[in-house]
Parts: sequence; structure tokens; C-alpha cells
Amino acid sequence: MAQPYDLPLEELRNYKPKLTKQPDFDEFWANTRRELARVPMEYCLTPIPYPAKNIEVFELRFQGMHDARITAYFAKPVGEGPFPAVVSYHGYNWGPNALEDTVLSAFHGYVSAQMLIRGQQGGSEDTLPAAGHVGGWMSKGISSPETYYYRAVYMDAVRLLEIISAMDCVNRNKIAVMGGSQGGALTLAAAALTDIPCAAIANYPYLCHFRRAIDMAQEQPYLELNDYFRRNPAPETEEQAMKTLSYFDLMNHAPNIKCDTFIFTGLVDLITPPSTVFAAYNHMTCKKDIRVYRYFGHENLVGASVIQYNILKDYLW
Repeated sequence: MAQPYDLPLEELRNYKPKLTKQPDFDEFWANTRRELARVPMEYCLTPIPYPAKNIEVFELRFQGMHDARITAYFAKPVGEGPFPAVVSYHGYNWGPNALEDTVLSAFHGYVSAQMLIRGQQGGSEDTLPAAGHVGGWMSKGISSPETYYYRAVYMDAVRLLEIISAMDCVNRNKIAVMGGSQGGALTLAAAALTDIPCAAIANYPYLCHFRRAIDMAQEQPYLELNDYFRRNPAPETEEQAMKTLSYFDLMNHAPNIKCDTFIFTGLVDLITPPSTVFAAYNHMTCKKDIRVYRYFGHENLVGASVIQYNILKDYLW
């Protein structure tokens, strides 16, 4: 793929498409938060044997939306604390490193938790009914924002933050959120839908500027939406689907993010096109920064992890 395949960097820095928020956008999410508040905030911790000193590792299970049992990995330094905390989320259908990532953050001195996304990783149930979607989760329940898959996932992400912030071993004022791709999307969603995080770090966040993503993405999983529209070609079907997606578009949530936010992205990303990332970033009004990796795509951004742990040090130590 030639670089850049999307807009030139100088255009990306000014790329700010019109928001697609529906008139009841804020009301919809306020009602969704009230629904979450009715779900008991109960959790259990089960120790996991792990070959390491000075940290404790657990499986954390809690109740998510629609009576789903959600699992997260949880690790903390030995001792009572309170410790700063990092809550993270994994990529689309990809969480095999979740335990190791959780342990790594604990070795840095943080209470650490990473959620296993419902249905995508073993241990987290997806109790939402199938409703005419094609492969994957991108079109599941897409006929209505009330039934769309990511409504429950966004609230699962918020609930894990609420649980971590309520723990005695955690410093409530020193909690950061982070993740990449789908995990980056959930990082931004959590930062927009709750005031718990003091900082957010997102690598090439997914679920931004859906219309552009559908037109530009070269690889899955956005292409699941293209496949859905191929199988359901009626114009009114696409119109309703795009209306549903507007409630979950992180471009529309971006102005509601209040904590300091740091974005990392590559210019040859075929999965989350850089223009979709900049569309969300340029609508943020919080203190923010974006680091561009000109010759990188949807992959390990060399040197980024050191920068990110330095950001965490600045905000959490």
C-alpha cells in the first residue's frame, strides 16, 4: 500500500467533518447510564496462580448489561495501597495477551484490569439476541441503537471502571484508561461516558467516523458493515443502520471527553484509516496530543509503549 493511501498529513490535521449526532444523542446515553445504574455493582475475585513476586493476580467477574457475566483480568502490587490504576480493553476479537498485559501494568506499580469483551473472548458472555447480522459483531442489533451490540459493550467498559474506582486499594483520583483498536475505541467511550479517568491513551482507535471508515477501510472488521449492506441492499436499511451507528461513533462522543487524551496512529493503517482517527481527535476539546507514525499501520508502533508508560507516570505517580 502506497504511503499515504488516505489524506496527506497536513490535510488530516485539519480534517473535521460535521458531527452526525442525532437530536436525542445525549438523552439516549443518559438513559443508558441510568439502565446501567440499576445493574448491581457486584464482583468476585478468584486468585490466579502466576509465576511472579510482589504482585497478586486474579480473575475478576461482574454482572454486565442484559444479565451477562463479564470477566476481566486483575492484578495489583502486594499491599493495601491505595495504588494508582490502569484499566484497559483489548482489540476486536483479540485478547490472548490480556493476562500478560495486565500483569505488566501491575509490575509498573499499578492496580491493573483488562476486560474481556463479551462474546469475543472466553469468560465473557454475550447474552444479546442475534438479529439478522452477518459475521462478527459490527452489525449485531444494528436495526436500533437500543439493541446494537456496542451499547452493552460501552456500558461493560464503564462498569469495570466503576468497580475499580470503588476498590479500597485504588486511588480514585489516579485512574487511567488505555487500549488499541477496539480497545482504543472503548478507551475513548469510557472517557466520554464517565468522569472517572484522569487520562486516556488510545492506539489507532476503532469505531470513529463510520461513514468514512466504510468507504476507506481495506481490511476487516469495518468490512463487516459493507458485507451487511451487500446482503441488505435496501436504501432504508442502510439509512437506519447509519443512524444507529451515529450513537456509537467516537467522533460524536469526542467533544464529551474531559480528561487529557493521547492518541497514537499510523498513516498506512488499513484497518482504522487515519482520517477516521483524526476525525475524532479534531473534535476533542480536552487537553490532547496525537503522535503520528508515518510508515506504520495497524501494528506495534515501535517505541510507543515507553512513551505511554511515561505518560502514565506523569499522571498516576
